[in-house]
Amino acid sequence: MTVGEFKTNFSEVMEQVKAGISIAVTFGRKKEVIGYFVPEKKNKPAKRKLGIVNANVVFKDDFEMSDEEFLGL
Repeated sequence: MTVGEFKTNFSEVMEQVKAGISIAVTFGRKKEVIGYFVPEKKNKPAKRKLGIVNANVVFKDDFEMSDEEFLGL
């Protein structure tokens, strides 16, 4: 959308962004993108991989491991 359209429809654009839609704003005859309005991502903790395991691993609260087991001795 052009800068003019953005200014004219600001409230509607903000509602669209709140709804999860990203908006590109363009400027000039070539309508070059000068910026984006994107919804804020809710930061979720990144899932960590455990070695080469390609699956979700969940450790129970009562899980225990000795130093020897951990070190493979």
